[in-house]
Amino acid sequence: MTAQADCMPTETRADLKTRVEFESLLKQVSRSFFLTIRVLPQKIRRQIGLAYLLARATDTVADTEALPVERRLEALAALRDRILGISNAKLAFSDFISATSAPATVADPRAPSAGERTLLLRIEDFLSCLDELSTDDLQLVRTVLSTITSGQELDLRRFGKANVDRIVALQNMEELDDYTFRVAGCVGEFWTRICRAHLFPDAKLDEQKLLTDAVRFGKGLQLINVLRDVPVDLRGGRCYLPEDRLKELSLSPGELLEPGKYERLAPLYCDLLGQAEAHLEAGWQYTNMLPRNCRRVRLACAWPILIGVQTARKLRDTNILNPKERVKISRPDVRRIIMRSIVGQFWPPLWHRLFRWAKLV
Repeated sequence: MTAQADCMPTETRADLKTRVEFESLLKQVSRSFFLTIRVLPQKIRRQIGLAYLLARATDTVADTEALPVERRLEALAALRDRILGISNAKLAFSDFISATSAPATVADPRAPSAGERTLLLRIEDFLSCLDELSTDDLQLVRTVLSTITSGQELDLRRFGKANVDRIVALQNMEELDDYTFRVAGCVGEFWTRICRAHLFPDAKLDEQKLLTDAVRFGKGLQLINVLRDVPVDLRGGRCYLPEDRLKELSLSPGELLEPGKYERLAPLYCDLLGQAEAHLEAGWQYTNMLPRNCRRVRLACAWPILIGVQTARKLRDTNILNPKERVKISRPDVRRIIMRSIVGQFWPPLWHRLFRWAKLV
């Protein structure tokens, strides 16, 4: 199959007539990740976009708290089996669509969006797009989605019965590291293998370091999300901060609902921020290992890294246990990151200062 054929010809699908429609749904469900998708070369944009949409579908199924955990596990397994080619049974998510009709709010940001409901409604269209991938690309997509869904299933079994009155925490750092790998670190590896195959198959690179840093890149982004979302997760009964480390600080997960406990939590929280920043620095090294002529991919990597670094800096200055102090990078800040990195692609001295600049802004 040629590289051109590897790009999904969505125009052949009745419900996915144009690239504009496909990318419109991506924009609805991916928020900041849409920036990354949009800048990618066409040779890999559709494969990565499809993998993302299917991962978003599995995530929506797992997060639909209006339905019982058992029903979500059943639906998640059925969707995973279709993705992996184990089953060809038609899927119907009408109960999920009706159960998620309420829009997301500040109090419940995990509530599915209209785009996510549309994604479930049209899941058969997107599953059929798997048939249009090359054999190698299909295997990569299936591998990463298998890992992601295993993490979602584990999360459901771990936190499915949790609530604000019964907070469940991860036991140790090993569980946190495993979680960040399953939901994001594996994406770094998938991304690298897709890019390598289609964009720079003959480039002489340190393959092992490239893949190791790619995994750390993904882990760093997810760890930033975990640390930013602590107050929201706690009120949903989920604590991703390891319980054994909390005990060392004489803290229980339930006590983290009190903003006044932050001073006691700070050593652990700042240590985890440091780990996230170290992962992102590995991601920056990864970005600079990519061939210089792969400008679009380098930009697609740089943007989430620099946004993550700025988010980490803001989190250091925040009492994260106070739900009113929600940390978010502003649109002007994102625009500055984009413009500086684009200019930096053609002016190396600026490019090589970007990571340090993002830490200090």
